[in-house]
Amino acid sequence: MRALISVSDKTGIVEFAKELQKLGIEIISTGGTHKALCDAGINVIGISDVTGFPECLDGRVKTLHPNIHAGLLAIRNNPEHMKQLKELNVETIDIVVVNLYPFKQTILKDNVTREEAIENIDIGGPTMLRSAAKNYQDVAVVIDPMDYDKVIEELTNEGQVSLDTKFYLCSKVFAHTASYDALIAEYMKKQREDFQLPQTITMTYEKVQDMRYGENPHQKAAFYKEISKNNGLLTSAEQLHGKELSFNNINDTNGALELLKEFEEPTVVGCKHSNPCGVGTADNIYDAYIKAYSADPTSVFGGIIVANREIDEKTAVEINKIFIEIVVAPSFTENALQILKQKKNIRLLKIENIMQKQNENSYDLKKVAGGILVQTIDSKLSDGELKTVTKREPSNQELKDMLMAWKIVKHTKSNAIVIVKNGQSIGVGPGQVNRIWACKQAIEHAEESLGKDVLTGASLASDAFFPFSDCVEAAAQAGITAIIQPGGSIKDNDSIEACDNYNISMLFTNMRHFKH
Repeated sequence: MRALISVSDKTGIVEFAKELQKLGIEIISTGGTHKALCDAGINVIGISDVTGFPECLDGRVKTLHPNIHAGLLAIRNNPEHMKQLKELNVETIDIVVVNLYPFKQTILKDNVTREEAIENIDIGGPTMLRSAAKNYQDVAVVIDPMDYDKVIEELTNEGQVSLDTKFYLCSKVFAHTASYDALIAEYMKKQREDFQLPQTITMTYEKVQDMRYGENPHQKAAFYKEISKNNGLLTSAEQLHGKELSFNNINDTNGALELLKEFEEPTVVGCKHSNPCGVGTADNIYDAYIKAYSADPTSVFGGIIVANREIDEKTAVEINKIFIEIVVAPSFTENALQILKQKKNIRLLKIENIMQKQNENSYDLKKVAGGILVQTIDSKLSDGELKTVTKREPSNQELKDMLMAWKIVKHTKSNAIVIVKNGQSIGVGPGQVNRIWACKQAIEHAEESLGKDVLTGASLASDAFFPFSDCVEAAAQAGITAIIQPGGSIKDNDSIEACDNYNISMLFTNMRHFKH
């Protein structure tokens, strides 16, 4: 029995090879692996002794040879195959232990050049893996050091690796080589300047963790991350305290973070079921939190808090007054951590570079039965300059509140209406099947949480245009004095005239923000 070993990740390989040698298995090896095994006192056959051809081109060509691949692909119970091997003086290879050049580690380094990345694309390794895996009935192929013990145990106890184990190892190989090639393709795509959605799409993700369950207890789930420098995203979060995050925790927190990234000033976002329930901006994070909480103290209970500044002791004391599932921030003071950790189950997440946004060409995916919808992320706020379409221009405060409302409504499920006053969201109407319902809901929530007079002088944002003037009528009756919306309806003039009649200022953004 013969084994071919060629690994970049040498974790446990010396110990594994020693066990193979004890079992009387010949070992063939290449390059750095050959040296490591020889240095450990293991008898090793050089790859050139098998191929009769020297390694060349800086090691680019060493295993790409019929003496290797015939020995891997020959079907042992096929008499014709075995006859041909004998005639060609080729011996079978029964175990392949290969892991690939570190392409992923290379492209994740700072300032890596394209030439360096390409040089770390493995050619011979994937070819050997695929040959061995295709002939899994006769060849045990190992890519993961975690499988070394299992292989040695079966060889020791049974004299061979079981067919079931070989099929398990084979399936890992094809998953691994597919992921490896997908990562290379994604890297090449990002190197090009002419970004476009490709004719075919293959993506690779790494598992972060298994989940206890999905959206509901009867659904299986896991959390995966893109293989890239994901600074400032949830996938790079450090959990400082609390129990494991659930599927819904991760989904909801991600939505809150995407909204938070729209703001430069100290901001706190309260989120529930992927919708913002309270957003506050201020000169400091404590005042921002008070605004976010008081915007809707009922809905934020059991929700998620994300902040773009360090959580201090004063803010932590306020947060601890209610039940919050998760608190996310770029950092926490030591006193704040001690206060928040008094609650056993609260999840505390630290995300450095929390303000960093995704590349605008990143994919947004939505699964449908039998396929996926793919689009680039919604990375913009408006198309060009905002345009006042009414007789009255907005005041400075109205303009600030309109822009804040516009940022929030962008991240609220459609149909959506958001009302803001003095740097605080005071009414959110998400996910309604018609816009007037969303408008009425936002108004009702504001009045329930903050009182009837709170809407006087407030600003309202709509994620899409008004096909009728009914939302303007409702806003005017509530005391709202400024509206921001995309425009683009054939009935825009109806809304503009209604605003002029009520002395409401209206801005058009020329860009809608549906979120489904």
